[in-house]
Amino acid sequence: MPRKKKAVVREVLPDPKYNDVVVSKFMNCLMKKGKKSIAEKIVYGAFDIIAEKTKQPPLEVFKTALDNVRPMVKVVSRRVGGSNYQIPMEVNEKNGRALAFRWLISYSRARSEKTMIERLAAELIAAYKKEGASIKKREDTHKMAEANKAFAHLRF
Repeated sequence: MPRKKKAVVREVLPDPKYNDVVVSKFMNCLMKKGKKSIAEKIVYGAFDIIAEKTKQPPLEVFKTALDNVRPMVKVVSRRVGGSNYQIPMEVNEKNGRALAFRWLISYSRARSEKTMIERLAAELIAAYKKEGASIKKREDTHKMAEANKAFAHLRF
């Protein structure tokens, strides 16, 4: 962390097809080794599959899935008096969206479909329907925070 100045947050340009900044950030998270064209193909291909299967606008499905996966609280480990406590903390929108991106991408990669396009589409549809591994991760995070609610007074 810088000592003098606050870190400058760079603005991300919206994606060319849907003109949306959130989709562009999702592509950047999905991208490996700077291969943006491949990330674009994966996301746009997944959106085509979503539009075909759900008969709804893919951007709307994506945003709803993202809201369904985004956590409201998380637990942070904090050392107090020689022992570690899991302290529940509220998650702001930016960090919650980053966690949702991470969970959706990692659980998409872990799926068993043949191509990444199909995996991502299936995970987004599952998240849209409030089922699947990424939703389970959110529920587990919320349960962990609920279980450690007694340590909320140790918040910093």
